[in-house]
Amino acid sequence: MRVPCFECALRACGAFKPVTELELAFINEMKRDHLTFPPGTEIIPAGEEQAELYTLYAGWAFRCKTLPDGRRQILNFVLPGDLIGLQGAMFEAALYSVEALTEVQLCVLPRRKVWSLFENMPELSFDVTWLGAREESIVDENLTSVGGRSASERIAALIIALYKRADKLGLVVNGAMSFPLSQQHIADALGLSLVHTNKSLGKLRRLGMFALDNGMLLLSNPRALESLAQYFDEEAPQRPLI
Repeated sequence: MRVPCFECALRACGAFKPVTELELAFINEMKRDHLTFPPGTEIIPAGEEQAELYTLYAGWAFRCKTLPDGRRQILNFVLPGDLIGLQGAMFEAALYSVEALTEVQLCVLPRRKVWSLFENMPELSFDVTWLGAREESIVDENLTSVGGRSASERIAALIIALYKRADKLGLVVNGAMSFPLSQQHIADALGLSLVHTNKSLGKLRRLGMFALDNGMLLLSNPRALESLAQYFDEEAPQRPLI
């Protein structure tokens, strides 16, 4: 299945900045395929050479590094519209892996064609750079949590950040959203033990910060969660979609 960029449902959600007809035609020509993978698929294995780039069209994924003894650090979570593999494409081999958290749909961007952006479409090439910087800022926030926030604050910051990103994409309905993260994913993202993660989640539930049931997350008072996490980011602007 290949979804033409002219019919892209993501572009209609209002989260992404508009492009000219010429730019949209260039992106449409650049994209090679539209793939669907089940949960658990390794989209980019660590060490893969000449890795392609992808735009996540639907579903959730995460980027991580795994130590030789099996311990894993989740670096960031990937939501629809996010660019996957930019860092890996800059090196001879990917320094991390990317795994599908849910069933995902991916737009395939051959790396050789992406470099043509820098030759022919300067504004779109700046957008690619912007997306790379945005991913770095998300990792920076996660590092701030691990280094400076308590366990409860870390979880609160992660939840409110993902909630805001999902809300921008139209994935939040009446305060509720699909939340496919397991406690192990949260622990691996925040540098916590599974036991500490479980206790901290329970504490936040008892405080009425959120309800989590059957993979659905309900936030009745996002402001309270922001305050607890000391997470006060600026209103997200429309961002590029490649």
